[in-house]
Amino acid sequence: MDSTFLLIIEVLGTIAFAISGIRLAAAKCFDWFGAYVVGLITAIGGGTLRDLLLGIPVFWMQTPMYLSVTGLSLLVVILFKRTLVGGMKTLFIFDAIGLALFVVIGIQKTLLAGLPMWVAIVMGVITGSFGGVVRDILINDMPLFFRKDIYATACLLGGVAYWLTSVVGFSPVVQQVSCAIVVIGLRVLAVYYGWSLPILKVENGERET
Repeated sequence: MDSTFLLIIEVLGTIAFAISGIRLAAAKCFDWFGAYVVGLITAIGGGTLRDLLLGIPVFWMQTPMYLSVTGLSLLVVILFKRTLVGGMKTLFIFDAIGLALFVVIGIQKTLLAGLPMWVAIVMGVITGSFGGVVRDILINDMPLFFRKDIYATACLLGGVAYWLTSVVGFSPVVQQVSCAIVVIGLRVLAVYYGWSLPILKVENGERET
């Protein structure tokens, strides 16, 4: 049951991230193949790096399902382009959902590999954010990961929520849901209230040493 639940999370996260990547590529006027590649990289980039670091088989190489799911996501964007490409709010929704689900799956897979919680939290951040980093590089944008947006921080605090609920003794499902809620909630609140991390910059006239 637990493995089935994790698979469902991974598939839903793949769909959400693939749509966010394809939608952004469409806004940049990529062709269908280019949009598919961007969507695929967004969906599998973080999980690929996670699996390589964990020394386990890369998840998307075990089944063609993830390639097919990305193709389905492309079809959805093509059919509902007017709705999905109309504004940044749609991109934000899919990106936030994908981010939360991939943080959860990254943490859970790391724990199943027998590694400690602190490593699992790091892997959760990588799983959730690395695909988006590569996506933004491919479309020639500065990655959200490196901007002042509450992005990687949301992943980190979601991982902390996972850890705290596990310490208290809640079930794995409650831990996973709590993590996802924190990630999505922080992303929504940060955008709504304009929260951001301080910017590291050098004032005019100063020189870095």
